[in-house]
Amino acid sequence: MKKTWLLGFGFFSISLTWALYNAFVPFFLEPYLKSTAMIGFMMTIDNYFAMFLQPWIGRRSDRTNTRFGRRMPYLLVGMPLAALFVTLVPFHTGFLTLILFLVLMNLSMSVYRSPVIALMPDITPEAKRTQANGIINFMGGIGAIMAFGGGSMLYQADRSLPFLAAAAVTLVSLFIVFRFIKERRGQAEEEGDVETADTVAGGLRGQSLRSELNRTTVMLLAAVFFWFVSYQGVEALFTLYGKNHLGMDESAASFSLTFFSLFFVLFAIPSGMMGSRFGKKNVIVAGVCGLFLVFAAVSFVKSLVMLRLLLALGGIFWACININSYPLVVATGRESSIGTRTGLYYLVSSLAAIVSPPLLGQVIDWFGYAALFYCASGGLLLALLMLLQIRQQDDRNATINLPSKTAQS
Repeated sequence: MKKTWLLGFGFFSISLTWALYNAFVPFFLEPYLKSTAMIGFMMTIDNYFAMFLQPWIGRRSDRTNTRFGRRMPYLLVGMPLAALFVTLVPFHTGFLTLILFLVLMNLSMSVYRSPVIALMPDITPEAKRTQANGIINFMGGIGAIMAFGGGSMLYQADRSLPFLAAAAVTLVSLFIVFRFIKERRGQAEEEGDVETADTVAGGLRGQSLRSELNRTTVMLLAAVFFWFVSYQGVEALFTLYGKNHLGMDESAASFSLTFFSLFFVLFAIPSGMMGSRFGKKNVIVAGVCGLFLVFAAVSFVKSLVMLRLLLALGGIFWACININSYPLVVATGRESSIGTRTGLYYLVSSLAAIVSPPLLGQVIDWFGYAALFYCASGGLLLALLMLLQIRQQDDRNATINLPSKTAQS
């Protein structure tokens, strides 16, 4: 468990950096892009890398054999580069340099994100992986909270300070992970691990999709897509919504997201316990209904106190959805199809993250910022309709979990 907490600093730095990216990069893009749809599109760059580059690097790290281990070389290259380009983002001199720094930052982070995730099962016995995953998600949530809370205060002082802080955290996290996490060095003893990782990373290719895409799975994946469309759109565009629709200053808009992240972290473990007791599908349905009501209510709120109260409730309901969704996708299939279902889950969530910001941004261009939460509520309603089509009961005893991005994202 000590090693897991130390490894958690890698997830902590990733979550903190992405939270700052989502909160403040839209403000840098706004002077150059008058279309909110285009701003939303630019905010999806990381998801293209997530779909194509990260799986390839993750599989490549399985076959890497150096004196530093399999995963560590990617951290030693990617994390310093990411720190460099995160630092450069607020010092851009024009639109072209801003895009260049954002692309290089995303590319650098893609080099080490998959290897960092793979380190957890590498160093953790099978029986302890669920507990270890909970610790890592907790630290990732703390990173997001610090980004939205502390980052907003730093941004108010100087817009470069949050990015300088993220770079410093990244370098300190690299030192901690490199200093205290020792990988296994032998290549021969890891052949089984390579084969297992290939099954997960290449599950979509290695398993029969036709046998997995039954009615239950299709409806469930459609629900996953729609609730991620709602969540990703709100996360990417909320700070612009607060600034342009509610008249908040930029730091106050960012700080408001702290309430969502804080209550997501606080309710993550209880929501998992509720899923085990009452059924994952039932808890997800309750979460979707609750988040639908929250987003619908936000559309009518003008008070800052009421807005933050609703965002806190939204974090609780999002925990009910997010903590139980991947285990439900796995629990409704065969044990031998975990790799395939993992691939399907991340494919659908990445597609939603790519589609949502530009789609909701275009709707905002047409109808104004008030339409943001109307659309987000509509996405949750569609997700609920998909869930209600599922007749099969999930396995309440399934405990498989997986780290989120943000985690989130």
